[in-house]
Amino acid sequence: MKQSYFKLLSNRCIAKSVYEMKLLGDTSGIILPGQFVNIKIDGLFLRRPISICDYDENSLTIIYKVVGKGTSTMSTMSEGAWLDLLVGLGNGFNITDSGKAPLVIGGGVGVPPMYNLAKELSKTGANVTAILGFNAKDEVFYKEKFEEICDRVYVTTVDGSVGTKGFVTDVMKNLEYSYFYTCGPYPMLKAVYDTSKTSGSFSFEEKMGCGFGVCMGCSCKTKYGNKRICADGPVLTKEEIIW
Repeated sequence: MKQSYFKLLSNRCIAKSVYEMKLLGDTSGIILPGQFVNIKIDGLFLRRPISICDYDENSLTIIYKVVGKGTSTMSTMSEGAWLDLLVGLGNGFNITDSGKAPLVIGGGVGVPPMYNLAKELSKTGANVTAILGFNAKDEVFYKEKFEEICDRVYVTTVDGSVGTKGFVTDVMKNLEYSYFYTCGPYPMLKAVYDTSKTSGSFSFEEKMGCGFGVCMGCSCKTKYGNKRICADGPVLTKEEIIW
C-alpha cells in the first residue's frame, strides 16, 4: 500500500451512471491486475474503494458507478483537481494460473478490473475470451476496448437489447477454457461458480471500512479460515470459497 496524490486528467460519463476517471501520479504501488485504490473524498469520513481498470508507469484509470454520496461527489470533480489515494490495495489476480485459453468474466462495475487483467494475459500469448454482462444497452461500456486485446468478446444483457439475452453464465456454459477470472455482484459470482468447469479466481465486491485490513469489517469465512476481503482478497480462489 502506498499513499499518493493524483492529478485528475479527465472524468467523463461512458454509460448510464458510469464514469471513467483518468489520473496522473505515482502508480509504483500497483503490482498485480485486480488490485484497488481507496479514495479520500472531502466531507466524508471513510474513503471509497474503487477497482483499478488500467494503469501504466505514471497514470491510472478507474471506472465507477454513481450509487451514493461519495461517487456522486466524484462525478462532479473537474480536470486539474488533486485526489488523495491509497494505491495498490488487495492481493490481485495471479496470471500464472491462466493456462493457454483463459476466460475473463465481468458483470456491471465488475467489468473494469477485467480489462487490465485481459491485457496482461494477452501479453503472455494466451488466447483470451471475455464475457461482459450488463442489464441493458445503455449500461454497456468498454466492449470495443476489450475487442482490441481479446480473441473473443461476448456481451450479455438481461433485457436482450444488445448481445446475448440473459446472463454471463448463458454464454459461459457453452465455452471451453483453461481457467477463469471473474468479478461482479454476489449472485453472479455464485452462478459462475456453479456453472464453471475448471478452477478459477473470484474478485468480491464488499463494503469496507479501512480498506487495508485493520478494522476487520469485511471479513468472510473460507475453507482455510477467516479472510479479510480488503487485504487477503478481494481475490479468492474457487477452491477456498464457502458460499
